[in-house]
Amino acid sequence: MTHWHAEEEAVAAILAARHEDPFALLGPHEVAGGVVIRAFVPGADTLAAMVGDESWPFERRSEAGFFEAFHPGAARPRGYRLRATRGDDAWTFLDPYAFGPTLGPLDDHLLVEGTHARLFARLGAHPCLHEGAAGVRFAVWAPGARRVSVVGDFNAWDGRRHPMRKRVDSGLWEIFLPGLAEGACYKYEILGRDGAIVPLKADPFGFAAELRPATASVVARTDRHAWADAAWMARRATGDARRAPMTIYEVHAGSWRRHPDGRFYSWDELADALIPYVADLGFTHLELMPVSEHPLDASWGYQPIGLYAVTARHGPPEGLARLIDRAHAAGIGVILDWVPAHFPLDAPGLARFDGGPLYEHPDPRRGFLPGWGTAVFDFGRKEVAAFLAANALFWLNRYHADGLRVDAVSSMLYLDYDRPADGWTPNEDGSNVNREAVAFLQHVNALIAQEAPGALTCAEEASAWPGITAPPGGTGLGFRFKWNMGWMNDTLRYVAQDPIHRRWHHGLVTFGLMYAWNEAFILPLSHDEVVHGKGTLLGRLPGDDWQRFATLRCYYAFMWGHPGKKLLFMGQEFGPWREWSEERECDWWLLQHAPHRGLQDLVRHLNRLHRDHPALHARDCEPDGFRWIEADDAANSVFSWLRFDGAGGPPVAVVSNFTPLPRPGYRIGLPAAGRWRVLLNTDAAALGGSGAGALGDVTATAEPMHGFPASAAIDLPPLGALYLEAVSWTAPEDA
Repeated sequence: MTHWHAEEEAVAAILAARHEDPFALLGPHEVAGGVVIRAFVPGADTLAAMVGDESWPFERRSEAGFFEAFHPGAARPRGYRLRATRGDDAWTFLDPYAFGPTLGPLDDHLLVEGTHARLFARLGAHPCLHEGAAGVRFAVWAPGARRVSVVGDFNAWDGRRHPMRKRVDSGLWEIFLPGLAEGACYKYEILGRDGAIVPLKADPFGFAAELRPATASVVARTDRHAWADAAWMARRATGDARRAPMTIYEVHAGSWRRHPDGRFYSWDELADALIPYVADLGFTHLELMPVSEHPLDASWGYQPIGLYAVTARHGPPEGLARLIDRAHAAGIGVILDWVPAHFPLDAPGLARFDGGPLYEHPDPRRGFLPGWGTAVFDFGRKEVAAFLAANALFWLNRYHADGLRVDAVSSMLYLDYDRPADGWTPNEDGSNVNREAVAFLQHVNALIAQEAPGALTCAEEASAWPGITAPPGGTGLGFRFKWNMGWMNDTLRYVAQDPIHRRWHHGLVTFGLMYAWNEAFILPLSHDEVVHGKGTLLGRLPGDDWQRFATLRCYYAFMWGHPGKKLLFMGQEFGPWREWSEERECDWWLLQHAPHRGLQDLVRHLNRLHRDHPALHARDCEPDGFRWIEADDAANSVFSWLRFDGAGGPPVAVVSNFTPLPRPGYRIGLPAAGRWRVLLNTDAAALGGSGAGALGDVTATAEPMHGFPASAAIDLPPLGALYLEAVSWTAPEDA
């Protein structure tokens, strides 16, 4: 061999896909006396480099397809093309190993430091122009790998063809593939730290994916949509969500509607049907259960393998951008469910990504949840925390989502969550708080406040952790809202009681007001309450059909009048009898029947009242917006209170009767004498009720009661609720 020939060991390493620095061997290299170009082109009989008007012939060193060409006296060529032949076939292409890096030292530094908030702009697959050529740049983090290759249809899924350049300072791997374009399917073939090939991995930063059961990532752009919501985003940045109306319609995109043949709606078809429906019902927000790619329909998206990829079930990712833009045009905010707590062990996903623990905590007592069979992120590893934090910003800034509902926060906060006594490791002081997860959540919420002003984060969290919605620091986590799981459990237990027994369970309702302002709460009637044998909200109520519908109307009015923002899962607005299943659409045919239409009309009316009457929303999260009228009438199962807007506006009285007995002349104290308008009677005939109870105005007289200067005798409907508002209201001077 001459001085320019590669060593046999190096050639063998390329042929075996074991070379740890392919860019040091392949492509053009200056050597003594000229330039050598080396290329590996399996299946080629001959190869030549087209350099300007010259053709440099290659010597084939191996029948497997390793070629070398030496050109004496030449400088390193730029922009050359390779021309390969096999029999009568010929093809030309740019050499990926002739291109320089697409990442720089700053990317390495910020990743290792954990402060790269825009990782999604650097990692993953990005169509681009690089050194004058069109193609796709790939970058992936796999610090324990000995070799990483991009594989796909474009190279016959052959890991020998496109091994990547390793950036030793960060463990990033990168390559630019000229000629590749959007739509290409790809994965990463990784030679693990132990010398074994890891199962092909989808891209952790992949922006699109194949439709299940296929699992490859797909080259896609997510920056093409021309947004038309600048005014919305400006208002969002300066608004105060805690004092604004908020009623949320929770939706599973795969089962809200289906085509007759069972096909999923596309994002655009969903937008055509869903957005007008949500707007007509008056919800202020649409919450979508996870839209990230996931392999199993039955996981509902809570077992994601592509946190950056919009699920292919509903079409290309830009369809989601169009849906959110259209929602904003209709005055509807969009909240996305986000799952940073855990991830599944599916082979194409994050588990043992580079042959060992990487995204998951290396200690299985902290990195695995036995009850769920899932891996837990290593929140203390800066690169992992940066991956997740950037993902939060990706949905909020790239897709203009207005908030993230963070799933399973309780599982993040406690080291012993859902683990046996011998299956977890305490902190040095014996405590069970996952301090790394706490620091991560505080960081993410602070980052969102800075980088996505006005965007919300909502915690699904069921423990008594103090300060979920307090500013980050100490035990404060910085969430904007917390789901009130205790209120949900207690009140659903209450309404499930036979009315004759409810007097003995009165405290299930009043207890929620003991802690209603400890956090900024959302009252959730979510998907979790209508699956796994729980039945539906309507179906779990006692009595005949009339009583069930009446009770549910009363319960919804109680909920909308209660402090806290509101969330209702799809379908429950019209009262389905069948438990929800992700395999079919909602039972829309029920709206042919008057009781179901009446319930839907009630929800529409409640949303309008909530939005139009500040007393019902402006102080949802502050105690000065609430005052009991009578909390202790357990004998009659009646609850009554006042809601205030905190700005001197007219209060709204909320009175609910959870027995099937009408209560004529039921007297309640009120803060002012005079006319009080009945804003709502859930037993109105127009809502499917019997027409009992007060329907017009009520007159309050100067007869003190319940600590108020006035009172009124009102006719309470059976299993019904009333809202009353003062017609002529002058706020007291000390209000």
